[in-house]
Amino acid sequence: MAFFKKLIRNIKNRDDDDDDDDTVTVRGVKKPKYYGTVVPYPDFNASSDASVLEDAIKTKGVDEDVIISVLAKRSNDQRQKIKVVYETSAGEKLGEALKSSLRSDLEDVSLALLMTPAMFDAHLLRKATKHWGTNEKVLVEVLATRTNEQIEEIKRVFKEEYNVELEEVIKDETSGDFTKALLAMLEAKRSVSTDVNMDLAVKDAEALFEAGENHSGTDVSAFIDILTTRSGPQLSKTFQHYKIISDNSLPVALGLELKGDIEDCLVDTVKACWNTPAFFAERLHEAMKGHGTCEETLIRILVSRSEVDLKKILVQYRLMYDVSLQDDIVRDTEGHYRDILLALCGPI
Repeated sequence: MAFFKKLIRNIKNRDDDDDDDDTVTVRGVKKPKYYGTVVPYPDFNASSDASVLEDAIKTKGVDEDVIISVLAKRSNDQRQKIKVVYETSAGEKLGEALKSSLRSDLEDVSLALLMTPAMFDAHLLRKATKHWGTNEKVLVEVLATRTNEQIEEIKRVFKEEYNVELEEVIKDETSGDFTKALLAMLEAKRSVSTDVNMDLAVKDAEALFEAGENHSGTDVSAFIDILTTRSGPQLSKTFQHYKIISDNSLPVALGLELKGDIEDCLVDTVKACWNTPAFFAERLHEAMKGHGTCEETLIRILVSRSEVDLKKILVQYRLMYDVSLQDDIVRDTEGHYRDILLALCGPI
C-alpha cells in the first residue's frame, strides 16, 4: 500500500489540519475556500467569446491556440453561456462545430469542457458501463468523490440523457458485493458533518475489526455501511483507531480479507475519504508512469477537478512524487493537447 506510506511520510493528516481555517469570510459570511485552478473570467462577454470561437473554428486550418485560450480560461458556467450564444449566432451547436474541427485528445478535452459537471459525470458513468467490460475504477472514482448533492444531480441527468435509471444500469453491469457498494454510494447518505464523534470512531473501528480480521469470513455489509455513510473527517479518526486495535492498517486488512472488485472498491473509497487530493494525485501519476499514457484518466481528472480542488492535487502530487504534475504532463504529452492540459492546471 505505497499510497498510505506516502501519506504518512509526506502528507499532512487531518489531525495536522485541525487548526487550519479552510474558510474565507465574504461580507461577514464564512464560505469554503476555492481550490480550483479555473476561475470565472473577469469582464466576461459571451457574445464576444462566441464570435472569437466561430472565427477560430472557421478559419483555414483552425486556430487551436485561440480555442484553448477561451475554453480553458472560462468557468463552466461561462462556457454554458457561450454555448447558447454560439448556437444562436452560428446556427449550429458549439460541440458539433468543435467535433468537426478538432481531432483526437484535444477534441476530447474540448468536448468535456463544454459539458456541465453533472453531464460530464453521467457521461463518464455511461461510458464505464456501456461497452464490453465495465470500468470499475471510473465507477468508484466518480461515486466515492462526489457530494450527496452532486450524486443526486448525476442521477437526474443520467435518467434525462439516457432514459434509464443509473441504479438499474449498475445492477445490470455489475454483480455481488461490488453492486451493493455502488448502490450504497448512489443512495447519497454520507454525513456532511465536519464534527468528529470519537465514541463513534472507536465503535466503527471495532465493528470493522470484528467484521473482518476477527471474523470467520468477512461481513462486507458492515464495511459498506460505514465507508459509504460516514464523513471524511469521521472516517479518518476511524482509520487511525483501527490501526491501534489491529496489527494492520485498514487497507492492508481489506487486502487480506477481500479480493477482486469489492477489494479495489473499498480500498479506493478509503483512499478517497482519507485524502481526496492525494487519491487523485496517485491516479494521475499512474496514468503517466511507464510506457504509454492513459489520456482518458488525465482528461477525466483535470476537467472534473479544475473547479473543485486541482490546486490541492497539484500540491499533493509534488509532495508524493517530488516532481510537478505540469512537468510530467510536458514529458508525457505534446502539442495542443499538452497546452490545454497545462492551461487547466493554471499558472505555475
